[in-house]
Amino acid sequence: MAEEDISQISVGEFETVSQLLASSESLQLAFIIMIVGIIGIAIGYRKFSSWVSSQKFYYQRPHVSRFLRRAVLPFFAIALITTINIYTQTGILLEEDFNAVKDGEMAPQKIFAKILNTFNILVIGYTVSHLIPIALTKRDKSILEREDFDAWFEMRGFVDDNGDLFHKLYKWVPPKITPEDIEEDEFKELLKSKEGMQKLEQFRTTKGNPIGGYEKLVEDPFEDWKKSERAKYEKYFQNCVSGNNQSGRKLTPGAKPEEIYPIDVWREEKRTHGYEPIIPSSRPPGYAEKKREGIPKSAKQVLPIGIFAATILGVIAWWGVDLIVLATATGGFSIGLGLALQETMQNYFAYIMIRKDKIVVEGDRVQLETGYNGYVHKITPRVTYIRDALHESIAIIPTRQLVSAQIINYTKENKLVPAIVKVGVSYLNNPRQVASILVKVGKRGMKEIVDGKGRHLVRQNRCPYLDENKPSCGCDRDIHVEVVQPVIRFNDFNDSSLDFSMWLYVRDYGAQFKTKTDLRMIMYEEFKRYDIRIPWPIRTIYQGDEKKEFEEISKGDQDRKRVLDEYGTGDIGRGGGED
Repeated sequence: MAEEDISQISVGEFETVSQLLASSESLQLAFIIMIVGIIGIAIGYRKFSSWVSSQKFYYQRPHVSRFLRRAVLPFFAIALITTINIYTQTGILLEEDFNAVKDGEMAPQKIFAKILNTFNILVIGYTVSHLIPIALTKRDKSILEREDFDAWFEMRGFVDDNGDLFHKLYKWVPPKITPEDIEEDEFKELLKSKEGMQKLEQFRTTKGNPIGGYEKLVEDPFEDWKKSERAKYEKYFQNCVSGNNQSGRKLTPGAKPEEIYPIDVWREEKRTHGYEPIIPSSRPPGYAEKKREGIPKSAKQVLPIGIFAATILGVIAWWGVDLIVLATATGGFSIGLGLALQETMQNYFAYIMIRKDKIVVEGDRVQLETGYNGYVHKITPRVTYIRDALHESIAIIPTRQLVSAQIINYTKENKLVPAIVKVGVSYLNNPRQVASILVKVGKRGMKEIVDGKGRHLVRQNRCPYLDENKPSCGCDRDIHVEVVQPVIRFNDFNDSSLDFSMWLYVRDYGAQFKTKTDLRMIMYEEFKRYDIRIPWPIRTIYQGDEKKEFEEISKGDQDRKRVLDEYGTGDIGRGGGED
């Protein structure tokens, strides 16, 4: 039954069209003109596309440029096909009546017109399927631009701003009452000077909250900020094309590989690198393209396939094909294909779930069931790549394992990661004094341990830079619990030593390793300074030397007592629950 129904799909109609083309020279000419015209449009489109990609407009307005590039070819193709269709339907080409019906069949001219309309529908469907993702991408980029503005507001301006842009758009208003953690007399005194007002603006309470607020000095600060960012990009572009850049040569717009970032890529690079200024030609040609190479396609990139497939199904139904019959005829093949691709489909739907719920994202530090520990490098609809933290290897696993297996994620929703340093000291040292010196080590580490950009690795309620009237580096953001640091614990009476541990909370999983290294360096300095001894793991037979050694250690009691008085022992020896 299915084969019989499908066999009735306009085969005769297509035969009459071929007969019509064979019998009418005018129609043959029109058909040839259409084919040649479409080929010419395609060639012209390639040249137009190449020309657009080499223009400054393409770099400054990439989404508009991409929209035009996608719309030009379909516009001319639709215009050409529609013209020929009108020419045919008006009967200019043929002397026969366009609507004449022979033996109950549709006239050949009408069938030919229907074919031309089909081409138009397919072209329109193809165009729409590619323009919608461009519009959605533009919307997403606008959202990211607003997030950049929020980051700019939080940072009180970017490093590459022209002057103090932030305070040209906003004015800080001091609180009406004395904030906590500031004496009333000190607060009133600070309000009297410009320097004092600046210090209050940067002040954070022990809970990490700013004081005061901001008033807008212009009607729409966001628009002024966007103009400033576009001016920065304009300067970047001019430095690229003028040769005033790190390469010393004029960079070519539209070159392959890409030498100049379009403004949306330029923003993305700034966002990735903490909003540091982008130096023209500081990266090799094609760097951004290479970095994005292999990144899984988003739903917006797959959307054109779905829209165009729906268009094709609509056209098939328009030609009188019963879609249910077609589905029935292909159902057996689909079932067999589904069984063959079962694991592939499991991976694909797991990929969709991961992307939708953001269970795991690229850059997360995870540990697999096998014990393999590394960063999520790339997630695809088939496999996921986990890169070893020391770049030693890459684990390749089916994507479905990210949702079906037990995965430990050290990054997701985790703003506090403990960096723990253990140390054993001599029985001859006073444990309270040792605890106090470890508190000092921890306090030093909180201030002194920074990354290459000067940002503190240790998370804390109040950034130490604020006490120096400098902007916070971000170590005091996104902390929603009260953190008391450092945490000192007297763990055990070991065979040869009194065992202590010190805890500091760092910003991410990888930051703990540098933090622990730097803490040990500081610990070595302080132990040497206060004669805190780390015993050898051996048995010592004392022959009257213990008294002498005790006397030597006792000489530093005054210095150690001063440290004890200044720093205390944390929460050791005070009331409190167990950790």
